[in-house]
Amino acid sequence: MTNSYTPDLIAAYNSHAEERDHMHIADWKVRERGQYLDMLRKRKAKTLLEIGSGPGRDGLFFHTQGLDVTCTDQSPEMVRLCREKGLKAEVRSFDALGFPDESFDAVFGLNCLLHVPKGELRRSLEEIRRVLKPGGLFYMGVYGGPDSEGVWEKDSYEPKRFFAMYSDENLLKAVGGTFEIVYFNTEPLGEGNPHFQSLVLKAAE
Repeated sequence: MTNSYTPDLIAAYNSHAEERDHMHIADWKVRERGQYLDMLRKRKAKTLLEIGSGPGRDGLFFHTQGLDVTCTDQSPEMVRLCREKGLKAEVRSFDALGFPDESFDAVFGLNCLLHVPKGELRRSLEEIRRVLKPGGLFYMGVYGGPDSEGVWEKDSYEPKRFFAMYSDENLLKAVGGTFEIVYFNTEPLGEGNPHFQSLVLKAAE
C-alpha cells in the first residue's frame, strides 16, 4: 500500500513502536483473538500471516499457541520488535505481500486496514485472498460506525495518521465481494467514539 499517506504512517508508527509494545491489551481484544483461535483450531490451521503486526504481541500469542506465524508491517521499527521476539517478520504492504499463492491457512489483521483509502481497499483484500489457502480464514478488525475518510486532525501521533471508517452496512458491502462473511460483531467503545467492527472472512473453497 503505497500512496501519499504512506510515508507519514510509517514515520508515525516508527516513532511510537516502543510505546505500542508496552500498551495494555483491552479485554475485548483478548476475547476476540481467543474466539478466532478457536475457529482456527477447529479447522486445524497451521500457518498464520499477521498483517499490520505492529510490535508482534498478537503474533507472539499465536506462535505460543502452536501456529507457524509470519508477521508483516510497513514500519521497519515494528518489524525489528517482532524479530526481537523471535518471530519471522518482513517489511511488506497489504497490497504487495510478496508470498506465493495459497501460502497460509489464516490471516490476522487487527486495526491496520483502517489506514487504507477506501478506493484501494479492494486491491488489498484481493492480495490477502491470494495468499490464503482455499477455505482459509481472515480476521479483520477495524474501527467504524460513522463513514469517514481522511487525516485525523485530533491525532496525538505526529505525523497525524490517515483513517478510513465505514458504517456497518458499507463495511459488509466492501468485503462481501471478495470473501464470504463467516462472522461479524461490533464492540461499543463509549459514547462519542467509533465502535470496533470485527469480521471473520473465508476464502472461497
